Amino acid sequence: MTQVDHTRMANAIRGLSMDAVEKAKSGHPGLPMGAADIATVLFTQFLKFDAAAPAWPDRDRFVLSAGHGSMLLYSLLYLTGNSEMTLDQIKQFRQVDSLTPGHPENFRTRGIETTTGPLGQGISTAVGMALAEKMLAAEFGKKIVDHHTYVLASDGDLMEGVSQEAIAMAGHWKLNKMIVLYDDNGISIDGPTSISDSVDQVKRFKSAGWAAERIDGHDQAAIADAITRAKKSGKPTLIACRTTIGFGAPHKQGTSKVHGEALGAEELKAAKENLGISLEPFAVADDVLKAWRDAGSRGAAARQEWEGRLGELGSRKRAEFERRLRHERPASLAKAVRAYKKELLEKPMTAATRKSSEAVIEVIAGAMPMEFLAGSADLTGSNNNKAKSATAFSAKTPKGRFIHYGIREHGMAAAMNGIFLHGGFAPNGATFLVFTDYARPAMRLAALMGSGVVYVMTHDSIGLGEDGPTHQPVEHLAALRAIPNMRVFRPCDSIEVAECWELALNRIDGPTVLALTRQNLPQLRSTVPNDNPCAQGAYELVAAQGEAKATLFASGSEVEIAVAAQKQLAERGIASRVVSVPSLELLLAQPEAKRAAIIGNAPVKVAIEAAVRWGWDAVIGQDGEFIGMHSFGESGPAKELYKHFGITAEAAVNAVLKRVS
Repeated sequence: MTQVDHTRMANAIRGLSMDAVEKAKSGHPGLPMGAADIATVLFTQFLKFDAAAPAWPDRDRFVLSAGHGSMLLYSLLYLTGNSEMTLDQIKQFRQVDSLTPGHPENFRTRGIETTTGPLGQGISTAVGMALAEKMLAAEFGKKIVDHHTYVLASDGDLMEGVSQEAIAMAGHWKLNKMIVLYDDNGISIDGPTSISDSVDQVKRFKSAGWAAERIDGHDQAAIADAITRAKKSGKPTLIACRTTIGFGAPHKQGTSKVHGEALGAEELKAAKENLGISLEPFAVADDVLKAWRDAGSRGAAARQEWEGRLGELGSRKRAEFERRLRHERPASLAKAVRAYKKELLEKPMTAATRKSSEAVIEVIAGAMPMEFLAGSADLTGSNNNKAKSATAFSAKTPKGRFIHYGIREHGMAAAMNGIFLHGGFAPNGATFLVFTDYARPAMRLAALMGSGVVYVMTHDSIGLGEDGPTHQPVEHLAALRAIPNMRVFRPCDSIEVAECWELALNRIDGPTVLALTRQNLPQLRSTVPNDNPCAQGAYELVAAQGEAKATLFASGSEVEIAVAAQKQLAERGIASRVVSVPSLELLLAQPEAKRAAIIGNAPVKVAIEAAVRWGWDAVIGQDGEFIGMHSFGESGPAKELYKHFGITAEAAVNAVLKRVS
């Protein structure tokens, strides 16, 4: 390509981006205008992709971490020939039901690898993609898995704290197929980044084990040479591309004025004249569009060659690879869990549900040893989610299936999103439930994207005891339940743990939290029906002897309290029933008739949970009785804390007695 060719192709991105933002009267034209040269070099000379098959498994991944510059990505999808990204969609930028929302959403628009917008998430999610590539290549070979993960990141991405967690992991794991192109324009919404930041990003990345260099982000040859060097590196690479935000806008380029608002008619006209772009809105010259479409189809041959290599695999190995990319669980999983539950009936287990989970994980790891990918944020011995057979992953042991994430809850959650989106693995990550506060932004994105990841969150209540209120989650169950598409399970015993794990692994359209105890719990279930009672969110664990005057609802460790209260009420001649509620939101999502049948019509309804009341009124009503937390916790032995806060069978009995005439 000649310099003229490159300039005209880059200007096509600039023109479409300026026009789309101007028409919407909303958006961020500065980044697409400034980073157009970087994107043009990457997409025309290096990126392995086929616009006709955007989900081709061995494609290079491109993540626009700076999601506010979404028009850069939408322009590229249109120009390269993505069949769904029409010019009409470009014209509908930021409009309801368009494929061009304000920030890229992978669940809406084909060709977008991950939802970005919250700064730092894209680069952190990309670490998980690069990690999955490395692990899958070690298992299936480079003839089948051999691609790069490219990220376009902004100053804001690198200021966010999660980026430090992400780059530390990538450097430590030597994810050399991860290349970050840093749009180093020195501008944020408030003005020059110098007013708030003086970090030398090149030195920072080098200190984390990356290769890093600075280049002119408008020099085509410099960009190409830097990417070439990066592809040969044994480390992940940062290329700091010095650019001018809003490149070409004569009065606003290089300022925050072009960051988050339309140029305005006069500046738009001046910018187009300055760049030599047609003044007609959304116009792309035929020869320029053809050159871009050629770039979009250039990868077709590579894709076809890859399909040939895949076909040469043995039928069993090929079927395994394809099954795992579909996130389809092996038939052996259901069989193994079913057999394990029958074992529990013969040999009941009294244990903390985190220990019950550990036992289930051994069963799961036996059924799906290579795809079950666990990890912990430096609490492996407490979270109990490492199978005995699992080898720790490292740069030298890429077939390891347990990840030591370090004390990086947010980075762990973001990387898990990337692992799932890449395909090939069923990722789960663990920490204490209270530390979902650190992981919440990535957890929310998992729910938004429908990522089927599993969070093993132990130490789920005041039952963790002596560590005190800083470590005792009180509001966290309610906060997690409030996230749309987030599923929270709080199993009450070993059998429920097995059932909840099975449901979590089979859910591939959204994330699941397993909230598990530190304290021991008895096994309460005495049957294992063919169906999975936990799948409906709640079920009658113990029926009433006679017409029920009260229903006791509880989750997790408090189901034991409900069972004890029922016995005490029976001694007083008051019939009651116990309903275990492993998933409050699943219960509330049931059809009305089913939900009503589970809740029942007993006149007194009591909920027992060592957490705040929020959410339970949908089950017990505003006049229902709630036995739980109304404040933060306290330091002390677990049994003493339950008495101190009045979460006892006696309290539940008294709540019923005062309502029963």
